[in-house]
Formats: sequence, structure tokens, C-alpha cells
Amino acid sequence: MESGQRAALLPESHGPKTEDDSLQVPLLKDKKRSGSKAPAIVLGFECLESTAFNGISTNLVVYLETVLHGSNLASASNVTTWYGTSYLTPIFGAIVADTFLGNYNTILISLAVYLLGMMLVTFSAFLPATAALCAAGATCGTGAAAAQTVAFVGLYLVAVGSGGLRSSLLPFGAEQFDDDSAADRERKAAFFSWFYLCVDFGLIVSGVLLVWIQQNVSWGLGFGIATACIAVAFAAFMLATPMYKRRLPTGTPLKSLAQVVVAAFRKVGMKLPADAELLYEVSDKVDSQPKIAHTSEFTFLDKAAVVSESDLEERPEAASSWKLCTVTQVEELKILLRLLPIWATSIIVSAAYSQMSTTFIQQGSAMDMHIFSVPVPAASLSSFQVLCVLTWVILYSKVIVPALRGFSSSGAAGEPSQLQRMGAGRLLMALAMAVAALVETKRLNAAASGEAINIAWQMPQYFFLAGAEVFCYIAQLEFFFGEAPDTMKSTCTSLALLTIALGSYLSSLIYAVVEAFTATAGGHGWISDDLNQGHLDYFFWMLAAMCTLNFVVYSGFAKNYKLKTVLS
Repeated sequence: MESGQRAALLPESHGPKTEDDSLQVPLLKDKKRSGSKAPAIVLGFECLESTAFNGISTNLVVYLETVLHGSNLASASNVTTWYGTSYLTPIFGAIVADTFLGNYNTILISLAVYLLGMMLVTFSAFLPATAALCAAGATCGTGAAAAQTVAFVGLYLVAVGSGGLRSSLLPFGAEQFDDDSAADRERKAAFFSWFYLCVDFGLIVSGVLLVWIQQNVSWGLGFGIATACIAVAFAAFMLATPMYKRRLPTGTPLKSLAQVVVAAFRKVGMKLPADAELLYEVSDKVDSQPKIAHTSEFTFLDKAAVVSESDLEERPEAASSWKLCTVTQVEELKILLRLLPIWATSIIVSAAYSQMSTTFIQQGSAMDMHIFSVPVPAASLSSFQVLCVLTWVILYSKVIVPALRGFSSSGAAGEPSQLQRMGAGRLLMALAMAVAALVETKRLNAAASGEAINIAWQMPQYFFLAGAEVFCYIAQLEFFFGEAPDTMKSTCTSLALLTIALGSYLSSLIYAVVEAFTATAGGHGWISDDLNQGHLDYFFWMLAAMCTLNFVVYSGFAKNYKLKTVLS
């Protein structure tokens, strides 16, 4: 298309916009961006939020059973449903952030909902009808029902509020860095690792401090401290508002993607030009947003950017309708399609990772739960896993990367790419499941002799699981954020979190299938109530095989993946 024709067709801008300078402060100007304290505030905020969420979730099943008097099965089901919901809601929060409110406003509204939910959960622990009246007998039903209603309304408000935060907080923190600055780009890469460590910080505080307070002092006090964490985070986040770089919502990114599909089908009979330069794109003089380079994948979609005679006649109207799209719009949809196979392999990883809170604990409960004569509950090894995460982060930055750079003649080129790190994480997950299977075999052999092996034998599998978490999840968040179209940063980041929920659901499905095929004719299945009569080792070997196959499939996708190229 000639330059005059290109200038005649002026579509609406689909790229992200930043608020006017009048809404910013000197800290946000280019000369001071590297010194902005906004990322540190976001990290501190995440420490408080993680402590609050885990202060509720870590011991929730015990609260539902002992205080609200739910059955074991009902309480476990309620917890898994609520936990899964809390990781499904980020996708909706991300769409709202990218389309309507922006990350900053989404965080504020989510915090308000979050705080209200936490207050209701705390209030349910102070209702007089829960423990005392149930002990008395007759009035237990009405009192417990009221407490349960308040608690569950609060819990699902927390699920909605935390979902909004998860979808927006990480992209919001990453937006505070200046991609034009080499120093800031390096700081942003470190930010993703620190953010993930802040998530684990809450696990340690809640597992060591809040759980003890809840069960030994007062449930209301334990929940109250968690609620106070959100209140402090809310106040600090608002007070730091002048420091933030705030990106405005982009309008309707999902509509833009739908326009590409519709426009491509409208022109299904048209031939693509031999030269991709003839495809429609907006001049930088008209729209200064970054342009994405054309790729040769999914060429059918390129027809959406072919200019027809009717497009020339309609002029500006064609580019703002469902008939003509820019190359950048087309490439944004292609990016999502390329991400989907990588994303799907993460679900298998999350299904294996979820064993830490289920079969790993069951396995540990059948061991000698003492280390140096100190009683160690099986669930407490999750705190050891968090320490292993920190160890792996240090090993990666201080040992692995320098060693790889030493073998590389180009220095920085020796650092693994995000795709390579995710591949290493998938392989480490298979190794963790294999180690768990070997430990279970040893445990079964000892049980057959009337002995019990020490729970410390589980530490290697937790160590490799932590390595898989560091290499896979941290790189995944960074990769999805970097590859995401500028108009869908929050949405793509939330897709990375969605794999955790889907992995949990897949794990439940695997349990059901294993039970159906192994517990036949009244015999003991692989996962038996009495693990000494089952074969949990077979189950772990099956997961190890699934993770290995998943790694092979992922390697094929990663090898052929084409990274996004932004034109200057």
C-alpha cells in the first residue's frame, strides 16, 4: 500500500497510555526513575498480603472443623473449592484492569473488597455461638449456621479481592521500571525473583507464628493480625500513590483480538501479498505505541491486515471497524496462540507441585516425625521447602549463572533464557517425583520389617521441588509478562497464575482415576487409607513419567517458539 493510502486509514490506538505528567511527580521522571522507591513498596505490600492470605488459608481446614464444626470431608472440600476459586478470579481481575480500570485502580478496589472479607472472617471467630453454644447442645445449629454464613461470605470476598490483587500487583510493580534504561531492565529481572520470595515470606510467617496463635491463643487474634496486615498494606499503598507510574487502561484488548479473527474471515478469499510490507500498519507519526514485527506463523490471520478496495473507499471508518486491522493487532493474537502450548505444559507441573500439600504430607505422617528428638509435624516441612526456595535463588544468582558465564565467551550470553529456565524447572519436577517414589519404596520396605524411617528422608524431594518452583514459576511470570502484548500485560500474567488452579483440579482428577483403576475388587488402591497397604511409590513413579513426558513435549514447543520482536 502506498504511503498516502497508509496515512488515510487512521485506526484508534490500541497500545497502552501513561497518565499525563500532571498526575506524576518528579520521582517518575526519566532522570530519577532508577531511584524510584515504588518497586520496593510493591514488594513490601506483597509481604503483608501474602502473610494475610496464608494466615487464613494455612489453617483454614482446622478452623472449619473445630470452630465451625464441619465434617472432615466437607471441610476439605470447602477449602479446596475456595482455594481454587482464589486462583481463578485473577483472570477476571486482569480483564477488568486491562480494559477498564488500569492496574492501580483495580488494586485499590480489590483491597477494599479484600479488607471487608478479612474483617468478616475475623468477626466469625468472635461470634459467641460457635464454640460455647455448641458445647451447650441445643442452640448449636443456629449459632454455627450464622458463623458459617459470615465466614464463607468473608472467604469468598477474600477470594475476589485477592484475585484482583494477583492479576494487577505484579504487572503494576514491573511497570515502575524504565525499559529504556539498561540498569532498570536488570533491576526488573531481579524484581520478579524478589516478588516470588515475598510470596513465600507470608508462608513462613503464617506457618510459624499465626498458626500457633490461632490454635494456642485465639482464632480471633490470629485472624485479626492477618486482617491488620491488609489494613496496613492498604494504607501504605495509598500513601505512596505520588511515587507510582500509572498506566491507563487500553480500552478493549479482547475486542481488538476478536476484530482480527472477524476481519480475517471476512477476507478469506483474498490472496496475501508477496511482500509483508504491504500489510496495513499505522505510521509512527500517527501512533507512537510500539509496533510488533511480522511473523510467518498463522498466516491466515494476516488477511485481517490486507487492504481491500472497499477499505480504501471507507478510509478511516474501515480501520476502526471489524474489517481492517494493523499488523501489530494481528501479531498480538499470534503471540497468545504461541503462548498457549507453553502455558498448557505448566498445568502438569502445577499438578505435581500440589502433591506438597497432599501426598507428601500423607507420606510424612507415616514416618518417624522426629528430627534430633524434636517432634516435626509432616506439614511443617513446607517451611523447609520455602527455605529451599531461597537457597535455590541464591544458588542460581551466585553459583549457576556465574559458572555458565565462565563457560561462555560472550559473558552475559551464558545466562539461561526464560524458556531454558522453565525447561529446567520441568525436569527438576520429574526428579522430585522420582525421589519421592524412591523414598516411599524405602519406607514401605522398612514398614514391612516393623520399622519406620525418619521424616528427614523427605527433605531431598522438597529440595528438588523447590528448585522446580524457582526455575519454572519465577521464569514463567517473567516470560508471560515480557511476551504479553502491551495491551494485555495483566491478562497474560494472570494466565500464568491460572495454571495453579487448573493443576489442583487436574490433581483431583488424577486421584479419582487412580482410585478407579487400582482400588478394584475391594482391594487396596495405590493411595490407601493405610499407606502400608498401598503403593504410593507407584503413584509417584507415574507422576515422574508424566512430568518427563511433559518436559519432552515442552522442549519441542520451546525449541520452535519465536520470541516477540518490537520494532524501534
